[in-house]
Order: sequence, then C-alpha cells, then structure tokens
Amino acid sequence: MAPTSTPQTPFGRVLTAMVTPFTADGALDLDGAQRLATHLVDAGNDGLIINGTTGESPTTSDAEKTDLVRAVLEAVGDRAHVVAGVGTNNTHHSIELARTAEKTGAHGLLVVTPYYNKPPQEGLYRHFTAVADAAELPVMLYDIPGRSGVPITTETLVRLAEHPRIVANKDAKGDLGRASWAISRADLAWYSGDDMLNLPLLSVGAVGFVSVVGHVVTPDLRALVDAFVSGDVQKATEIHQKLLPVYTGMFRTQGVMTTKAALTLQGLPAGPLRAPMVECTSEEIEQLKIDLAAGGVQL
Repeated sequence: MAPTSTPQTPFGRVLTAMVTPFTADGALDLDGAQRLATHLVDAGNDGLIINGTTGESPTTSDAEKTDLVRAVLEAVGDRAHVVAGVGTNNTHHSIELARTAEKTGAHGLLVVTPYYNKPPQEGLYRHFTAVADAAELPVMLYDIPGRSGVPITTETLVRLAEHPRIVANKDAKGDLGRASWAISRADLAWYSGDDMLNLPLLSVGAVGFVSVVGHVVTPDLRALVDAFVSGDVQKATEIHQKLLPVYTGMFRTQGVMTTKAALTLQGLPAGPLRAPMVECTSEEIEQLKIDLAAGGVQL
C-alpha cells in the first residue's frame, strides 16, 4: 500500500527524482539503490521518482527499470510513494512501460512530454491519455519544453485534467505566468520541477516539489514547504535564500553529474554515469564543494 495521500497532494509534498546507482563496472546497483532510497525517505521525502531523467532512464533497459522499481518498493514502498517514470517518445512503448510498472507495484506514473519528434498538441493529448488509460495508476505529467522541444499548453493541460487518472503536473517550464494561468484553470496538483522556482511556484499555487537537490537538502525542502503551508512566508523565504548556492551549484552542469558527485562526497551510493554522460571534472567537483558548503550542506 502507498502512503496516505489527498486529492490536493496525491504524491505528498516533497519528492526526489532519484539517481540510479551503478557499480564500478557500470551494472545496476540494486543494493545501493535500496540504501539510497532508504536514506532519502529517512531524510523526509514523501516520495521518490524512479527511472526519470535524473535516474538516467535514457540509458537503462526496460528490465533494469523494472528491477529498480521492485527494489525501491521493497525498501521504502510502505513509507513513500514510489512513482515510476514511464514516458518515452513512443506511445506504444510508454504504454508497455506503464503496464509493467503497475504489475511491479508502483504507486504512480511520471509521463514526460514525448521528446525529439515534436508532436502537435493533439498528439500530446492522445499520447498522455493513452498512457493513462493503460494502467489503473495516478499519473503525473512532466512538462519540460527545454528537453522535449514542445510545451504542454494551458489548453491541453485543462483537457488532460479531465482524465480521472491524470492528477498532477511536474512543471519545469520556467514560466510563472503560464503556471499561474494553468494552475487556476486545470484541476491538477502542481509540483515544481525546477528547484530554483520551488518557492515562487508555491506562491502561485503549487503543492510541492519534485526535486534534484533533494538528494542533499531534503530536510530544508521539508522545512520550506511546511513553513509556507503554515503561513510563515518569511521563514520559507529565508530557507529559499539559504539554498540559493545549492540550487545554483547543482545545476552548473548537468544535474545527474553533480548529484552523483555530491552523493559520492557524502559516502552515499551513486557510482559512475553511463555514456553519453560523463563524470564531473576535478575543477567542477571543487566548485561543487564550495557551492554546497555555502548552502550549509555537510560533506
């Protein structure tokens, strides 16, 4: 059973898009994944996104994705929402992944906008509804035009919100104006997918975060959202400002690179990256140490 949720917060408030640990020879590290998942939930995450971009999903096989979801469910499935990334730019493949994730026991699905092939809005609508129809699981859309090449327009989000299983949106559009309109019109739980905009998106109606920096600052993110929800906007702002060096430092280069470097510095499971991703340079790691220290992260 997944943890308790509400229509307003179907996946909780604080989720981390978890990296996929690999062994030194590049194989899937399931033991490491379970230890990392446990660490993240102990730190205060309500849920984990597995097999997202930060989980290097473009370079893991379907079988590895299934094994990873199963392992994380075994480790924390009774304490956190385990949401499986199943989005691809192939609708039929995404449907297969959704059905497999459901059989494996995932609590929800993350479905990213089809990337590279740049479908029109009607194509997006049909893609998302087909995946949502394929499994009896709640769906979080993932709107990230910087990667996909195509935004989900407000009108399309409003249409998609009519589907009974499409319940949330991860917003990495970076546009507070569009987010404001979409939140006001679409009956979807809104999650920030851009850490620098965590607090600003709360201010226009978001309910929580799907975070990358949650790997290293989950307690701060929990304190931020709890303060905001309780009405202590000044405290939330102070935490936001404290975290600015972390937000900046973790995205000086590609996020999974810096995240795995940060986890390694903390002695947590991470391992190497799969090509075409590469390890941070020594100079990048030194800068990361400075950024994390400036945000109060202990290494």
